[in-house]
Amino acid sequence: MGLKYDAVVIGAGNGGLTAAVRLAQSGAKTLLVEKHNLPGGFATSFRRGRFEFEASLHELNDFGTAENAGDLRQLFDSLGVTDKIEWLPIPDAYRVICKSEGLDATMPFGVKAFIDRMEQYVPGSRASTEKFFALAEEVRLAQAYSNSVNGKTDSKYMVKNYGNFVRCGSYSVNEVLRALKMPQKAQDILSAYWCYLGAHLEDMSFAHYASMVNRYILRGAVSPKSRSHEISLAFIERFLELGGEVHMNTEAVRILTGKDGVEGVVLADGTTVETRHIVANCAPHLVYGKMMENVPERIVRATNARKLSGRGFTMFLGLDATAEEMGVQNHNYFLYDTSDSVRQYHLMETIEDNDVQATVCLNRAQPDCSPEGTCMMYFTTLFMQREDGTDAWSDVTPENYVRTKNRVADRMIERFERDTGARIRDHIEEISIATPMTYARYCGHPQGTIYGYESQYWDGLMPRLQMMNEDYENGVRGLRFAGGYAMRLSGYSSAYHAGDISGRQTVGDLKREG
Repeated sequence: MGLKYDAVVIGAGNGGLTAAVRLAQSGAKTLLVEKHNLPGGFATSFRRGRFEFEASLHELNDFGTAENAGDLRQLFDSLGVTDKIEWLPIPDAYRVICKSEGLDATMPFGVKAFIDRMEQYVPGSRASTEKFFALAEEVRLAQAYSNSVNGKTDSKYMVKNYGNFVRCGSYSVNEVLRALKMPQKAQDILSAYWCYLGAHLEDMSFAHYASMVNRYILRGAVSPKSRSHEISLAFIERFLELGGEVHMNTEAVRILTGKDGVEGVVLADGTTVETRHIVANCAPHLVYGKMMENVPERIVRATNARKLSGRGFTMFLGLDATAEEMGVQNHNYFLYDTSDSVRQYHLMETIEDNDVQATVCLNRAQPDCSPEGTCMMYFTTLFMQREDGTDAWSDVTPENYVRTKNRVADRMIERFERDTGARIRDHIEEISIATPMTYARYCGHPQGTIYGYESQYWDGLMPRLQMMNEDYENGVRGLRFAGGYAMRLSGYSSAYHAGDISGRQTVGDLKREG
């Protein structure tokens, strides 16, 4: 073996970039390999005509300001990347519309402002909403403690300091909201973010959802001026400053293991890299199914027990008129058929019945992000896994593919115009559509899932955090995961934190080995 590194990071997505910087900071000789010619994975941008589209980021939560930094900003500060990026604030949290139920609410950032607005929409909701945010803040603090000790939590300390978190930790979102005696309309408004996590609220851990909502509302949200690709480039720049080595257009095709665990990585050109430590920013299904031989049965069974989350579908529009001219009033929209997340989730198992969308008009946060007199919009939905493990797009034949994706895109435009009153169809200058097939091809994610493994009752955020050391000990020595499939689940902020945890744990492994 000619090449030898302390650690190899496979995949330059958000989690992999964070792990690579953390490893390089420790002085570890680190190689980062990425099969694409650009870093970032989903955190990137692309051009169509005169528009530069954001590939996936709607907004980045838990960031805050230098004076009131959130956990994510503190992480970026510690990695030395915050000041390499120009950050712009998002104006409002979201607008949620469910025409069939007469729901149309625009919610602000800031806990007090959010509670006040909720009281306006739902008189009598103030007390239960205040209780929700108090509990959500305790959840956030408990998670911060768990992160700080790499999941090795002291149960007595947890009960003493975060007792309410412990009490609600095993309950679903809906169970806790009902226990808080929150009025149903207030529940419907508060539940709008659920599609960002891709699991319905009878099956999603309250701790997970409350943490996300709190992180959004507490300090607001931001976006990078030059799209999420600006973040990815900042991480690469920092990694190189620290002496790291990056190989783009370089695919890792095999992970070599022996009786003592990881021994190396084989690249697509046949090069073998010797290492005892790998952080994989890719799906365990991919790693264990294609990149490793003689995988222990316990690992195969554990991996297959997890459920793949929603398959992504996104339409990107470049429009030849301004948002004001077309009547697009908000930055972030959620359009639902029903506020019942369980019913809505099952409608999203089909192509014919799925009319849900999370839609962003970037110009509402960055007026000059597109040429003067124009604007850009992104429309996203998910297609959920059916009981047999397949999804609706697996039924689409090559002959029907273009017709099907165009039909879904057409319905998205129709739905947005109907629900908001905006008029966008006649102003479309550029259109690009990404289906589950696109995401499967671009990032190698199984079946085009964009949210990793679904946040299920037994496999949510807290169980994964509490089990990550046991998972590692029962896995392959020297192999850790980062990104949306790891212990923090999917989402930009979560992927960065997952990469940080895996990076710090690998640094600890290296120190113990001397």
